[in-house]
Amino acid sequence: MQEFIANLILWTLALYGFIEIAKLIRYYFACTKFKEDGIYVIIAVKNQEDKIECFTRNLICKLRNKKEELPKDIIMVDLESEDDTYKIISKLSKDYEFIKASEWSECRDIMDEISK
Repeated sequence: MQEFIANLILWTLALYGFIEIAKLIRYYFACTKFKEDGIYVIIAVKNQEDKIECFTRNLICKLRNKKEELPKDIIMVDLESEDDTYKIISKLSKDYEFIKASEWSECRDIMDEISK
């Protein structure tokens, strides 16, 4: 009887682990590709390290409080800033899965991917 209970627990944990791995894989692929349909917001910034984080968080807060649908992706493009703007938008992209940080040189590739 103890062997049956041990096997039952082992198989239950194995099944749970498999489900969690499948969810992680699904989440990874959903967040690394742009969604096909929806609203995309492109924010171009240059030398705005003092304002960009507050602006972005306020925008997200206003959208959530009005209970409107968030844009599918917010693409923040750094226009060759000389300050820490790109570091800040990179941090925001880690905090929010729908924010994509990009440099000016990558912007065209992102636009081509969306239009496909």
